[in-house]
Amino acid sequence: MKVIFLKDVKGKGKKGEVKNVADGYAHNYLLKNGLAVEATPGNLSTLNAKKKKEQQLAEEVLKEAKKQKEALEKLTVELFAKSGEGGRLFGSITSKQIADELQKKHQIKIDKRKIELSDAIRSLGYTKVPIKLHPEVSATLTVHVKAAN
Repeated sequence: MKVIFLKDVKGKGKKGEVKNVADGYAHNYLLKNGLAVEATPGNLSTLNAKKKKEQQLAEEVLKEAKKQKEALEKLTVELFAKSGEGGRLFGSITSKQIADELQKKHQIKIDKRKIELSDAIRSLGYTKVPIKLHPEVSATLTVHVKAAN
């Protein structure tokens, strides 16, 4: 019997897959527990419509990420920190501080975990910070750290 999996079933199939399984297994386990539905023409067309909608959503998210990349690459985020001799900071600038400043000054909300700062910024000056907006889109933000009086 052909079924469409509604949930992942270990060893049998993943969500959205159409597979042939034993009739007894389908009736007594998969259909009964709501893990799959019978692969009728109506259910198959519903599945195809769902896949198309998910694909459109994914394309929109990608387009939005590309727009956000353009906006971020034009910006320079300015942060102030206390520093000692030679431009070394007493503390450090973290991804959380960068995300907060973006939200406060430019109204751009970015999760601090998307900011790929390999190590916290510990000196004055300009730093290029990579930001992963989407698995396919990365932006580079300029962060300018100035001395606080």
